[in-house]
Amino acid sequence: MTRLKSKTAKMRCIAVSALLSASAVSLSGCAAKGGTAQAETSPKPLASISVSFQCEPTPARVERGRYIVVSFAHCFMCHSPLDWSKRGAPPMPGKKGSGNSFAEFGIPFLVAANLTPDVETGAGAWTDQQFAKAIREGVGHDGRRLFPLMPYMRFKEMSDEDLSSVIIYLRTLRPVRNALPKTEIPDEIKQDLPPVENVMSPVAQPDLTDPVRRGAYLVTIGNCTECHTPRNSRGVPIEALAFGGGHTMKGPWGEIAPANLTPDPSGISYYDEEMFLQTIRTGQVKARQLKSIMPWGYFRNMTDYDLKAIFAYLRTLKPVKHIVDNTEPPTHCQVCGYTHGYGERN
Repeated sequence: MTRLKSKTAKMRCIAVSALLSASAVSLSGCAAKGGTAQAETSPKPLASISVSFQCEPTPARVERGRYIVVSFAHCFMCHSPLDWSKRGAPPMPGKKGSGNSFAEFGIPFLVAANLTPDVETGAGAWTDQQFAKAIREGVGHDGRRLFPLMPYMRFKEMSDEDLSSVIIYLRTLRPVRNALPKTEIPDEIKQDLPPVENVMSPVAQPDLTDPVRRGAYLVTIGNCTECHTPRNSRGVPIEALAFGGGHTMKGPWGEIAPANLTPDPSGISYYDEEMFLQTIRTGQVKARQLKSIMPWGYFRNMTDYDLKAIFAYLRTLKPVKHIVDNTEPPTHCQVCGYTHGYGERN
């Protein structure tokens, strides 16, 4: 959501930044049947896709889905109108999951859908398969391509069981009537969208017994790299700066440059496990409060076990030397190309 000089350039950069790092997008489910990956230039009608996705509700799945949505996937951060005057930017009272317009972020064409089970204005009439296609492939319930701020590129890694749980939980939300316009992606951005790829193979639950592997899964679904890896002028992630932070984000939360999360001395090498947990739980680093665009208000809902796993994974990242300090006046950084605190030191 970087502010660029022209509206067209801004929208294109946002789209390309989310798209060019995307690989195959998959669709599978509780009752997914095998098949081969198929690329297509336009979405097939749902009826022609030979995959079944039907989710059987259980109390355990409802709770697992709730946990995913309100913690590391932070779904309500986009799909609700937020109260930016409060720390953590919680959803407005009575509006959780009811959708939101991104006009205030400088993306006037973008609308996040109403996910509540209201039949007329929400997702009440969506099938499990339609939900799965939207989350995994970026194809809306009506066949429209979704704007890649919806992180289907990451959610394709979500296991069938977790995806099922998310869908089941969303169906338990209180219906909220909230009529919203449809997202209408400008033609100059549509041409940059990659073809849809349907992958019929099931997505198995990864081995989450190993802390590092568990942390990698949580970080992927949490889409952490999207904010913490700067991108070049074409929107392509700067791989040498992966998780190195730096690009400026400006909006109702103020102005912030995401931190360097790598174990380099310029990153968070000084963190220990206790400090990491304390930062996420409180949204505060010592005396400095984190901006609410960092979804700590959701991440703090994770268990200690999961937060420790994320920290364990972050410690395995390749160290990136990139000084980012939001307490200092912003200056130009030749390394990432953005303007942020201590940029001149890089």
